Amino acid sequence: MSTTADPLAALGALPGVAESVDSVRKAVDRVYGHRVMRRRSNAVTSEAALRGARGSAALSGADWPLEEVRRRSDFSGAGGDEEARAVGAALRLTAEAGQLLSIWRQSPLRVLARLHLVAAADSGDTVGRPRQGGEPVDEPLVELPLPDAQEVAGRLEGLSGLIIAGGSAPALVTAAVVHGELLALRPFRSHNGLVARAAERIVLVGSGLDPKSICPAEVGHAEQGRAEYLAALEGYVSGTPEGVAAWISHCGRSVELGVRESTAVCEALQRGAA
Repeated sequence: MSTTADPLAALGALPGVAESVDSVRKAVDRVYGHRVMRRRSNAVTSEAALRGARGSAALSGADWPLEEVRRRSDFSGAGGDEEARAVGAALRLTAEAGQLLSIWRQSPLRVLARLHLVAAADSGDTVGRPRQGGEPVDEPLVELPLPDAQEVAGRLEGLSGLIIAGGSAPALVTAAVVHGELLALRPFRSHNGLVARAAERIVLVGSGLDPKSICPAEVGHAEQGRAEYLAALEGYVSGTPEGVAAWISHCGRSVELGVRESTAVCEALQRGAA
């Protein structure tokens, strides 16, 4: 990251990032202008939440059809069903994210702790706090080098400081950095991917870019595929301007694909088919 007074805003000057920010803004404006949004925005929000949770779970190894997610009611993971647990965690996080918007700008670390608590659905003493030295991490789909606990603590504090300070960075840039940092650090012993994507959603909604939460980036991340997602993340972790810009653009494309998904929902509602 840049060492300027507003390093997140500085990332907006990276090659291709401004174009991605502009493209996302136009896409979001288009779906918000859909005639269905004037009458049935709550229905679009609910459907976007369900589809976003499905997409996030897919990236954590539980790639279930949407109708299976819609149909199921038991996500306890009885009998060792880890996929059911992942889907349940994604659904809980999507529901919880909207309740944490007012806290995020004042205490992002508190929000992250709450997200992990909700995802893990456990009361153990390792839940809701950053991992300590020597504690393992269960995040098998992300195989990048794991920073030690001291580095994690320092970078989380730095990220928190940037969010609290605010600044002029576009929402897409801030959301992408939050998402990328959390995946790079994997600060918790489990569920880091799910938490990272929920935090991205919080930034996009809380910034005012997507105030009704109808543009599920998780859908786009899943649609682009796990391999592309991880390759873009590797670019972010590299710290090179090209790598960071590619990750931000990947996140932008994910938002646009989420917009496309919700536009289809709007069209179905308009036809009376959903």
